[in-house]
Amino acid sequence: MGDIRRRGVVALGVTALVAPLTLAFPAAPAQAASCTTQAGPYQKQVEKFLGRPVDGKQSSADCKAIQAFQNKHGITPAIGYAGPVTWGVMDLMNKQKAVGSNPNKDGKCPVNKGRIACVNLSLQLSWIQDGNKLVYGPVPVRTGRDGYETRTGLKKIYWRDIDHVSDIYDVPMPYSQFFDGGQAFHSVNLSMWNPPGSHGCVNMTTRDAKKYWSLLKTGDDVFVYGRKPGT
Repeated sequence: MGDIRRRGVVALGVTALVAPLTLAFPAAPAQAASCTTQAGPYQKQVEKFLGRPVDGKQSSADCKAIQAFQNKHGITPAIGYAGPVTWGVMDLMNKQKAVGSNPNKDGKCPVNKGRIACVNLSLQLSWIQDGNKLVYGPVPVRTGRDGYETRTGLKKIYWRDIDHVSDIYDVPMPYSQFFDGGQAFHSVNLSMWNPPGSHGCVNMTTRDAKKYWSLLKTGDDVFVYGRKPGT
């Protein structure tokens, strides 16, 4: 999120993270945090999610797999502990994957507005539809954290800036499409599941932000509903 001022920046690249969700564990950093030997309260659920033997006991291999997941998504401390934050991210991923290709099954995003960008805060998903037709998505997004919640309701895209930079946070906001004050769709160089969330904007991967840029225009509707977990 940021105020609206035009400045030139280079758009940041980021690996696309779109449904169906897949896991790719990067190499551990040179000075990785030590792995915990303690089993966490969500040990079995985390083991199942990662395809590990489900025994509820922490092994060295379990810890390394959990730690790799935590490093990938910016979950701290990345010590391989199967705690509530780590399981919360995994549980959200499971729920996002279960949506499949029918994100508006509940009918909450209006189908009488023509082309509209929908944002489901509860599932951290966004998509573009035209009436009952799904145009693009659903894709995972990263919305406002506690105290900086992405505001709900029916909005309109009122300004677009492909190379925007926030004066408030001094960070690039490529492919910005503003729909409510300083809140906008834009790309970030972060995992979409990186906690705790944005400062109110709807963060997207570069791939998805570019697609939204090509499919939407000034005056198009945006509908935000639900409530982000933890807010």
